[in-house]
Amino acid sequence: MSQHVTTTAPNELPHVLVALMKGIVEREIAPALWQALLAHQARVRDHVGVMGLDVVMDEAEGHAYLRQRPQVEGEPELPRLVTRRQLGFSLSLMLALLRRKLAEHDATSGETRLVVTSADILDMVRLFLPATANEARLEDRVGRDIGRVAELGFLRPLKGREDTYELRRILRSFVDAQWLGQLNERLAVYAGHAGEALEREAGRLHA
Repeated sequence: MSQHVTTTAPNELPHVLVALMKGIVEREIAPALWQALLAHQARVRDHVGVMGLDVVMDEAEGHAYLRQRPQVEGEPELPRLVTRRQLGFSLSLMLALLRRKLAEHDATSGETRLVVTSADILDMVRLFLPATANEARLEDRVGRDIGRVAELGFLRPLKGREDTYELRRILRSFVDAQWLGQLNERLAVYAGHAGEALEREAGRLHA
């Protein structure tokens, strides 16, 4: 008599949890992992909720990440598992301008993909940075910020195209609509180089 053996699919939940703990889960990059997240969404939220975390998920755009829950008054504060990074003025400015460019692109183009070059970004931020006669120093500074934005996951270098990037749509989640709605006022302050006010405004944007 032959013995019937029942096989089961591997447990996907640990893989989803580990991926979220490490960073962003994206449908485009990891479609199988994204489908597993959709299938186990309730269980994932229960597991990370125990650690004081929420799953921020945008099904339309196809990305998800973890965010620390705000502290509830009267309850003990949990250690932070998700690092909150304070960004400097120039980096905050670049993210804000890229977010505005993405909004303008969405309003005027039927294409979901937005490609920008280092030269495009330099032109965007030039008007809002202190005037300098040293063009090479300015380009180096902007180049370092572009690299940092890429490290944060908002710019993806395109293979075979030097200094060319895809602007990632996940930036929409990090720079919210309310912040964007106040952008023109903020940029007016930036353009005026209002001393300490610049740093205070920049400090309000985090990733």
